Amino acid sequence: MAQQIITVDTVRLDVDAGADPTAVITYLAGTLGGAGRTTDPADLIAGALAREAKSATGLPGGIAIPHARAESVTEASLAMARLAPKVDFGAPDGPADIVFLIAAPAGGASEHMKLLSSLARALVRPDFVADLRSADTPERIVELVDGAITPAPKKAVTPSDATPAAPATTPAADAAPEVSPAETTGAAAKPSIVAITACPTGIAHTYMAADALKYAAERAGVEFHVETQGSSATTPFDPTVISDAGAVIFATDVGVKGKERFAGKPVIESGVKRAINEPDKMIAEAVAAAGNPHAARVGGDVSDADAPPAGGGVGLGGKTRQALMTGVSYMIPFVAAGGLLMALGFLLAGYEIGKSTLDPGGSLSDGAYIALHNTITNLPDGGIGTYLGAVSFAIGSAALGLAVPVLAAYISFAIADRPGIAPGFVAGLVSVAIGANFLGALLGGLIAGVACLWIARIPLPQWARGLQPVVIIPLLGSAVVGGLLYVVLGRPLSWLMDKLNDGLDSMSGGSAVLLGIVLGLMMCFDLGGPLNKSAYLFATAGIATASAGDAQYQIMAAVMCAGMVPPLAMALSTVLRPGLYSDPERENGKAAWLLGASFISEGAIPFAATDPLRVIPSTMLGGAVTGALCMAFGVELRAPHGGVFVFFAMNNWALFLVALVAGTVVAALAVTVAKQFRTSNGAAADTAQPQTVSA
Repeated sequence: MAQQIITVDTVRLDVDAGADPTAVITYLAGTLGGAGRTTDPADLIAGALAREAKSATGLPGGIAIPHARAESVTEASLAMARLAPKVDFGAPDGPADIVFLIAAPAGGASEHMKLLSSLARALVRPDFVADLRSADTPERIVELVDGAITPAPKKAVTPSDATPAAPATTPAADAAPEVSPAETTGAAAKPSIVAITACPTGIAHTYMAADALKYAAERAGVEFHVETQGSSATTPFDPTVISDAGAVIFATDVGVKGKERFAGKPVIESGVKRAINEPDKMIAEAVAAAGNPHAARVGGDVSDADAPPAGGGVGLGGKTRQALMTGVSYMIPFVAAGGLLMALGFLLAGYEIGKSTLDPGGSLSDGAYIALHNTITNLPDGGIGTYLGAVSFAIGSAALGLAVPVLAAYISFAIADRPGIAPGFVAGLVSVAIGANFLGALLGGLIAGVACLWIARIPLPQWARGLQPVVIIPLLGSAVVGGLLYVVLGRPLSWLMDKLNDGLDSMSGGSAVLLGIVLGLMMCFDLGGPLNKSAYLFATAGIATASAGDAQYQIMAAVMCAGMVPPLAMALSTVLRPGLYSDPERENGKAAWLLGASFISEGAIPFAATDPLRVIPSTMLGGAVTGALCMAFGVELRAPHGGVFVFFAMNNWALFLVALVAGTVVAALAVTVAKQFRTSNGAAADTAQPQTVSA
């Protein structure tokens, strides 16, 4: 083959690679590093562990496929280990003895992705997996993998070939739905099923889910078509295929591209791993949904509110959390860009720039251009620097002013797709107008999404359906959410915001310190997860309002300072006691200095994934100390991101550093002491160079 993604140098047979997934991933990454496939194994390890933290990569049948994209990977590569003893990668049927580490370049070409997806598909074939277990040399493993990703030319199909083998990843035969002889007489008696599969990385699970569903459909005698929305080029369904389909399966961990194509179709939804683990059940559910007038449908044309969700679906609480996190993720770039531009304006023109450029109401006036030009004469130190500062501040103010509407718009979008965007923006704009700000945006975005979803279920004549997503839903959705906010919810939400702001403004002494402790704990608990993002949203939403004052700026300082502690603490601990850490962990420690200084809490994830019971409580302790000190010192920060690179936006950067150093030292000492009792799993194994052990 033109490009060999696996070689004998990246295969290890019957080895003890450690006791947990972290150790095995570290072992295999070291193997790829030794083969020259990655310039920085630590970078690859961090990516694979971050992917592992999202969801386990163990599959039924004793297989695991940890994978990652990384800048350090020079070409698409595989490292394979046949483990003795087995290691638990989170599969439902027990630990794995066959592990493939899939390493893809950050900008991997489509040909690379096709090779890797071909391997993933081969792993659902029991004969291929059996051959991997019986292979007695690395050369045989390479031959098998090469054959899987570059299959031989097709041969004529004989009757014996027509019956597909059951994939290794399906449940036991006695657990599969029974199919009567009458049902197997022909696919015509059953509806056609279409499916979308997609996972975050788009390398392995996407294609394994597709093939697992395909084999299950063949066993059930169902006509089946699948669209894989992965890293390889995607071929969308022919519209006729969708039109003829009786039901659709969405087996995805990310959003479905072109979801509106399936509007009105009965739908079965789940994560991508359920399609791998329970393909027969999902096909059976889709067949049942096709004949059920009360089944959940894409776009909600018909549904039964009392019907339970399909097995493996996302519950109401999970969908609400996903919607809120979607809104926050879309809002953060506006806050970061706007806040940093405003901070740059402060750097160039001083803090008086806000009073000069904004009107008394706290927003850019109609004569903004005139105000900007007049700034040169209005401020004592006029000149080009002051003028540029005023321009930067004005642009940042405009960008930051979009934060609340964007939050509401994309909460609504996550619930109702594109038709929900306009009503969501309206909800956010109305929330700003009535003084409800981010509380109104959170509630208004949810209301807008639900309203749009409900309006989409209203049956309309054929001639009006084309107007539904572009006119009817935005019009009625905006009217509903805007009316509710103005007439019913506006005054209570505005009152809550006023009380919240009054409470923040009146904070002093113990109350401020207590808030700092709580925010510090939240920032360090899940390192970029929901609690971390909630604390960050609380801080950024505060400084994004025109009425932001000292209290809001102090909260922003406490949140940023505490969020910098985990990676800095782990970096310091690797310096204090390097013997407690493996070589890859020490390399991660070097990178964590810069990540922590830049306010990227996720820099501590590789350490937390390895040893959560020691790392997370220790960093939470340090975060609490930092948050409390920041609030006690009264440090203020006017930029929403940047770490040490936005010192110019602080009122007292020296005290900010004192709080940061104190929390970092406390956390580093705590985790170092905790690790004295038992080093993190796999450390000893990680430090050893990979060696081949013959079968």
